[in-house]
Amino acid sequence: MKFKDPIPVQALAKFLGVSVTGNLENKAYGINEIHRVAEGDICFVDHPKYYYSSLNSKATIIIINSDKELVPQGKSLLIAEDPFVCYLRIVEKYAPLSNIQTTQLSSAQVGKTSVVMGNVVIGNNVTIGEHCIIYPHVTILDNTEIGDHVIIQSGTVIGSDAFYYNSKRSRTVQYQKMLSCGKVVIEDYVEIGANCTIDRGVTAETRIGLGTKIDNLVHIGHEVIIGKNCLIAAQVGVAGVTIIEDNVTLWGQVGVSKTLTIGKNAVVLAQSGVSNTLEGNKVYFGYPAVEANTKRREIVWIKRIPELWNKIMSTKDND
Repeated sequence: MKFKDPIPVQALAKFLGVSVTGNLENKAYGINEIHRVAEGDICFVDHPKYYYSSLNSKATIIIINSDKELVPQGKSLLIAEDPFVCYLRIVEKYAPLSNIQTTQLSSAQVGKTSVVMGNVVIGNNVTIGEHCIIYPHVTILDNTEIGDHVIIQSGTVIGSDAFYYNSKRSRTVQYQKMLSCGKVVIEDYVEIGANCTIDRGVTAETRIGLGTKIDNLVHIGHEVIIGKNCLIAAQVGVAGVTIIEDNVTLWGQVGVSKTLTIGKNAVVLAQSGVSNTLEGNKVYFGYPAVEANTKRREIVWIKRIPELWNKIMSTKDND
């Protein structure tokens, strides 16, 4: 998430009630998770396991629960007892939840040639391009960007919160919701079927590439990046921070785990489970998904097990 205006690090420290070390002249231009962080961003870290990667990331300002770490040159550290709570306070202040009461708010921009049917809810700061068709009972939540010639079928929700929680066993409620302040970007000529859910990024964006077609009952997790001209059949689920490159086909009921990549032109056959990164230009099947020809040979051999077992037992009997 990018802030409307840059925030001086000392103002942040005062707002959060924490101390600051390092460069006292830095300004924060946004807040992001470690895997999406850019120069000028804030990130937070609350476990020693991730101190090194956070301190050496592109982040300019790091909220950390230790005052014993060396400050990397040019960076600022905000020393906080609970960095996660600081993250929540920043998001609540600079990306507050808005109340959506009307079908189309004044802050939404809808192309003159687009059709928005009845009972569609459009949030704040939404843009919809030209020649789009938004069918009844679609919900498009805050900060979503939709290109031209996009079709969204009934019952679909764009921009729902990420399924993302900060976990600490010491809490009475172990899983604490990590507030989502990211967005969804849908490029030109995308079609999205009925009753789909596309989560917005926690702090960055979820993106659906140009020309991609998505069937009914598909779930796309937070900060997933889908390339151009992909084909995604019904009941597919894609977990967060996954990259699906151009021209990938996912057939019905494929499940894709988090933080992996499916390469360009790959095809994953129905009911397969993708648990690791897959190379492009190949056809995959099964769980865990492997090249389809390999999996078919495995199935043939599995079917032959009873026959082979009977042969072994027959040989023993003859002996």
